[in-house]
Amino acid sequence: MFRFLKRLLRWGILSLLAGVLALVLFNVWLVGRSSARVTPDSAAVPRTPVALVMGTSRRLDNGQINPYWRSRMDATATLYLAGRVEKILVSGSHTSAYYNEPRDMREGLMQRGVPASVITMDASGLRTLDSVIRAREIFGVTDCVIVTDDYHLPRSLWLADRRGLKATGFHGRPVPWRTSVWMWGREWLARVNAALDEWVLDTRAAHYGERRTLSGSGKPAVKRISHSGMPEAGHEISPLPGTLRQEDSNRR
Repeated sequence: MFRFLKRLLRWGILSLLAGVLALVLFNVWLVGRSSARVTPDSAAVPRTPVALVMGTSRRLDNGQINPYWRSRMDATATLYLAGRVEKILVSGSHTSAYYNEPRDMREGLMQRGVPASVITMDASGLRTLDSVIRAREIFGVTDCVIVTDDYHLPRSLWLADRRGLKATGFHGRPVPWRTSVWMWGREWLARVNAALDEWVLDTRAAHYGERRTLSGSGKPAVKRISHSGMPEAGHEISPLPGTLRQEDSNRR
């Protein structure tokens, strides 16, 4: 019995070490494959039709401005004002009247000199995967610059590749190391979850709704889309009440 328990413990330790090694190798591979497409230099970003901005909370629990939010807004405004992107899709969570990441991002960008007419809000970007899927399948984005933090870009770009979205990555000024060490650890685990979503679960976005392809005039064409991600045949509709249109994005 003692010998059996000893053997079981040994296999448990070996399995744990193998899992940790696999986690480290996956993270190293993920960072390495995206490094050539990530830059903090706006001049190095190719001219691209759309910037996809990943959402985060505007304020911390103590009421102060979230440094990650500030970095993303500064970076996005820099890209647009430098003429590197034409339109901006801000994607995040909107869980209540008091918590609306896309609205906060739009306001932050407008304060930095970006016109509201080029900003489209997606309030169903609950996760990075949702933001990527919806950019491709709902908004018809095929080529974009993903704007988020440096630690977040490898996973974002990998998910974009997996979902057929051509993307490069741009990040602003990094947050001080002491502030970001927890986020780096959390990101490592999030990458494992992303691998499960892609290789095991084939996860879909939580919400679909209307297909809105941003046209050259800035006015989105709207088509009904089913939960399966496929548009309903022959169904062309006008925006429903409450559906955000690019030309009336000042309403929120």
